[in-house]
Amino acid sequence: MEPRKSYFTCALKKALFVKLKSCRPDSRFASLQPVPNQIERCNSLAFGGYLSEVVEENTPPKMEKEGLEIMIGKKKGIQGHYNSCYLDSTLFCLFAFSSVLDTVLLRPKEKNDVEYYSETQELLRTEIVNPLRIYGYVCATKIMKLRKILEKVEAASGFTSEEKDPEEFLNILFHHILRVEPLLKIRSAGQKVQDCYFYQIFMEKNEKVGVPTIQQLLEWSFINSNLKFAEAPSCLIIQMPRFGKDFKLFKKIFPSLELNITDLLEDTPRPCRICGGLAMYECRECYDDGDIAAGKIKQFCKTCNTQVHLHPKRLNHKYNPVSLPKDLPDRDWRHGCVPCQKMELFAVLCIETSHYVAFVKYGKDGSAWLFFDSMADRDGGQNGFNIPQVTPCPEVGEYLKMSPEDLHSLDARQIQGCARRLLCDAYMCMYQSPTMSLYK
Repeated sequence: MEPRKSYFTCALKKALFVKLKSCRPDSRFASLQPVPNQIERCNSLAFGGYLSEVVEENTPPKMEKEGLEIMIGKKKGIQGHYNSCYLDSTLFCLFAFSSVLDTVLLRPKEKNDVEYYSETQELLRTEIVNPLRIYGYVCATKIMKLRKILEKVEAASGFTSEEKDPEEFLNILFHHILRVEPLLKIRSAGQKVQDCYFYQIFMEKNEKVGVPTIQQLLEWSFINSNLKFAEAPSCLIIQMPRFGKDFKLFKKIFPSLELNITDLLEDTPRPCRICGGLAMYECRECYDDGDIAAGKIKQFCKTCNTQVHLHPKRLNHKYNPVSLPKDLPDRDWRHGCVPCQKMELFAVLCIETSHYVAFVKYGKDGSAWLFFDSMADRDGGQNGFNIPQVTPCPEVGEYLKMSPEDLHSLDARQIQGCARRLLCDAYMCMYQSPTMSLYK
């Protein structure tokens, strides 16, 4: 038996023993404390209690009740650390409950890929996406590993420490490292196809509209810029019309649960706005005419186009032929026979005072919404840890049942729970094709 060892002496009943984990630095002597390296702290023993699992097996997202039980609670989602919220929230939106981009995690390395392609893909797949879907949690240590890889790109800097925007992150990861095939192929009339990963809405404010829908914003933007999708996207990421992190063009935006992109596609059959038959002509000048299907893109079959443009106020309109597939079957196109191309909303990325959070849909029911904040709570001070949290927010579904007109008349301060942030602070809305997500 070892002899007793005395570590200090003091008067009787003058000593106090406190657990080390309950101790905090005295703020009066903060200037004497060395400033911690927040980048390296992620790899220290201090983060030992927050580590997450590694999962090799490819894991589809768990939906409905099963996904809800895995994901909700404190210390759930992706742990934030040192200005990482832009990255945490973007990854949570893209992968927590959607598999539309899972092929990004599976493509074998090719000779033109960067040397750290496999390292990045493996990290994303086994240490971030799979653990998130099985255990509902990813620690900041894993995210810091990804941030360090991002900084290997010559065009990138500050990803391990600075505040960044989601579009910066997506461009570096998708374009420079993983060489993901562009999600969008967009053509301006008579021009070459432009490739991109997300679409930024640029437009002037329409004072007549109180609360625009995403459907309206996308159509306005495409019409004003004379754009069309060269092919139907499997994933459509739309960036809201705002300037910087603070100035918003609209106080509220209604995130359309379903997006009909039929009229925005080239070489695609489209229904006549009057009779529902096969449209042959499109008139951009008719778009603002409230007498004909207000707020809709105006395309007409041959007969309806002639009749519409007999009106004196439309005589001088310049309409153009609709681009149709060369192999379009010769058939009698009647009302309701023209197929629609629709996309479903699966996530909304929001920002308020430089902090990004996420709303994701985990099921088919209108109330199946979750709110994620990677820095919802804090354990400790400067050398403490952020505690991520995922919270059910069924109230979102109730507001999305309202009409944009009713939302416009509603004071933002009256909006309950997390729904205010969804409606007032949307930064990116993410849509997926229910029929094409397995092919891109």
